[in-house]
Amino acid sequence: MGTPNRSIADGDPGAFETLILGIGNLLWADEGFGIRTIEALHARYAFDDTVRIMDGGTQGIFLLPWVRDAKRLLIFDAIDFGLAPATLKVIRGDDVPCFMGAKKVSMHQAGFQEVLSAADFAGELPNELVLIGVQPELLDDYGGSLRPIVKAQIEPAIKLGLEILSDWNVSAQLRGKTLDSGEYIGPTALDIHDYESERPAGTVSNGETL
Repeated sequence: MGTPNRSIADGDPGAFETLILGIGNLLWADEGFGIRTIEALHARYAFDDTVRIMDGGTQGIFLLPWVRDAKRLLIFDAIDFGLAPATLKVIRGDDVPCFMGAKKVSMHQAGFQEVLSAADFAGELPNELVLIGVQPELLDDYGGSLRPIVKAQIEPAIKLGLEILSDWNVSAQLRGKTLDSGEYIGPTALDIHDYESERPAGTVSNGETL
């Protein structure tokens, strides 16, 4: 089992039935939750060749061919639900586009809402559509990583994701070895451990102490 490890929307969308998508921006604190979650999922679990794990980043409309061709779509993202910070929430089916656009935490959500709307207009939304979202604590921190309480929700989000995939009869297999850097999802220059270690502890983007 082994998923192709491209971080961008390239290749043949029609070659995959299940798309696991992390969207957001790693450079703005909790907005990177979706991408960090699929990185951790990919590092630990392997899937067969009908599954694509993708760092959707802020690619917006360029993700449309992938969404239109997927039979099943699982999304991880930071969403402003208006709840307590770090709250996880699972949204299903027709409610997903509503939550992607209700309270935008960044422009990537406006772009992805357009993707879902375009696919829906063409009658090509995936048969199965689920969003696992986390309520961010901090977004206005350029160069910052996830806040601790949000980072702690990566494991519960993965657990929820695996349960949903199992309901879809999509199996995940624990990897027997640590991935090499060339097998990571996303740019290795932004590996979470390197990213966090290269910034002075306890500061935000303007240099103030948190």
